[in-house]
Amino acid sequence: MGATAAVTESPSLRRLAHPLVPSRDGELFPDHEWVPRLTSSGAIRDDAIFRLREWMLRAARHQVSRMPQAIDLGATRREEIIHSAADEATLSVLSRIASFEGRSRFTTWAYKFGILQAGVEVRRAAWHGRQIQLHDLPVIDQTSAGSPEAHAESRDLASAVRDAMLHELTAHQRRVAIALLVDGIPVDVLADRLGTTRNALYKTLHDTRRRLRAHLAAQGLLGPTQEVTP
Repeated sequence: MGATAAVTESPSLRRLAHPLVPSRDGELFPDHEWVPRLTSSGAIRDDAIFRLREWMLRAARHQVSRMPQAIDLGATRREEIIHSAADEATLSVLSRIASFEGRSRFTTWAYKFGILQAGVEVRRAAWHGRQIQLHDLPVIDQTSAGSPEAHAESRDLASAVRDAMLHELTAHQRRVAIALLVDGIPVDVLADRLGTTRNALYKTLHDTRRRLRAHLAAQGLLGPTQEVTP
């Protein structure tokens, strides 16, 4: 049985809120004790999982409190997100515990899972019900506050980028780039809507920038350190 399956089926995860040994609630172990306790069995593991979830709750609550998107969700919804994120982050830590190499404190390593999961869930909640339209090409902004020469250069570069996107990229690459870079759609929200993963979208965006940069550089329109933004 794989590590993830074993974690998911563990009775201790089904009793996260009611551990067998709830003594010293919220107290952290010495750092070197976390992995041995979480990979043991019985009451020792149940207690360690309980304390890990308390640590994930702390991380999730911290992250939610500092996200402006969470304000409009209301106190009840924020609390639901915090607990949901703590549950998912606990599962993530347990399923990846074999990858912990000890390069940082275990609590520091684990805390990041709570931060990441809470951020994902807040963004999902904030975008829930909002329609996402994937545009095939960006609209060129013709306004410029600079000189006529600067305006002309900006217009020409924008037109070149648009032309490069049309001829050098696939329709999927164009839509992903515009959604993430122009429309500001969070990557995890876009991944949910498209039925894909964050990593797949990041790879698409990386390939898109590389192809645009190469095309514009070949035409002498882009220096070696300039960034390409649709």
